[in-house]
Amino acid sequence: MKDTHEENHTAVTEFVFLGIVEDPQIQVVLFVVFLIIYLINLLGNTGVIFLIVFCPQLHTPMYIFLSHLSFLDLCYSSDIGPKMLVDFLTERKVISFAGCVVQFFVFGAFVDTECFLLAAMAYDRYVAIRHPLRYSIAMSKKVYICLIVGSYTGGFGNAVVQSISLFTLDYCSSNVINHFFCDMPPLFPLSCSDTHINELLLVACASFIEFTSLTVIIVSYIFILSTILKMNSAEGRRKAFSTCVSHLTGVTLFYGTIIFMYSRSSSAHGLGEDKWASVFYTLMIPMMNPFIYSVRNKEVKDAFKKLMKKKIVF
Repeated sequence: MKDTHEENHTAVTEFVFLGIVEDPQIQVVLFVVFLIIYLINLLGNTGVIFLIVFCPQLHTPMYIFLSHLSFLDLCYSSDIGPKMLVDFLTERKVISFAGCVVQFFVFGAFVDTECFLLAAMAYDRYVAIRHPLRYSIAMSKKVYICLIVGSYTGGFGNAVVQSISLFTLDYCSSNVINHFFCDMPPLFPLSCSDTHINELLLVACASFIEFTSLTVIIVSYIFILSTILKMNSAEGRRKAFSTCVSHLTGVTLFYGTIIFMYSRSSSAHGLGEDKWASVFYTLMIPMMNPFIYSVRNKEVKDAFKKLMKKKIVF
């Protein structure tokens, strides 16, 4: 029995995605739509990174965090987007076992890192508004580098644990994934191993990341709101609140979608809903973030104008 079990396990060398929709005509339409979305995503996030790197006036903790946010969005959307676009134009949507491992790990690592980074950004806003006179000390270069490194360490550490947990299972019943990328919920049903412990680990790790990062964000904004309400100047309140609106919007979209995705049991929802929710946080949110954080930001717009003037001069 043991030899047969191992033979069945090694027999699965590739997985086949069912994709988002089956209709070939709709797939062509979605290819065009998502290609435009992905190109906007590439242009927007690359532009934000470029602007922050080459504009000295944006070399502050808030914008350093923002550059890393754009980098994370660029990485995890590029992990999923190109493969999804290719699959729209192919009849058989195949990914190798090793490719599935890499795709799952990269996606998980950068998404989990973003959870921690959003919490670090909330803390940065708390320090800036609650303790403006001590901001340069409380958010020194050493501090914000530690926050960034800690975010990556937490994100990649969790991805290693989840990847080992998922891909040490035996896959011998089917290799057809009812999704458009490698993720835990659609992969668990394909395993002929007992996945109970693995599912508990997924819930425990996801809950820990969500709870710790959301707790930091919520507590930070409670103190921020308390500080804003105590300000005597209406203009001061407006200016302080405006610096937080973009982050609050990004946090609501990001966490709202992820909580919607992973807080429900597999028997309580349709796979179709999950696929479209996945599209939203793998492609739509990375495309939207550069606009959310930059369009209404005067410092970013001023830096962009100065950079354009320099280019025109040269």
